[in-house]
Amino acid sequence: MEQQAADRVHRIGQQRAVQVIRLVAQGTVEDKMAELQQRKRHLIDEVIRPGTEALSSLSEQDIRELLSIGTN
Repeated sequence: MEQQAADRVHRIGQQRAVQVIRLVAQGTVEDKMAELQQRKRHLIDEVIRPGTEALSSLSEQDIRELLSIGTN
């Protein structure tokens, strides 16, 4: 959802540079959610890399974390 919101800022015909800033306080639920999102984004980037064998480098735990809802 956050990525969609950031993408909406960049409207068709946008001429000026746009910065999206997300403020997250350390030690909050949002902080933990942001960390989980970053880990999942990293795992997805490892899986979706054309021409590589990244799937073989993922452990069973990595795949479980990627597919989990985030019950940490």
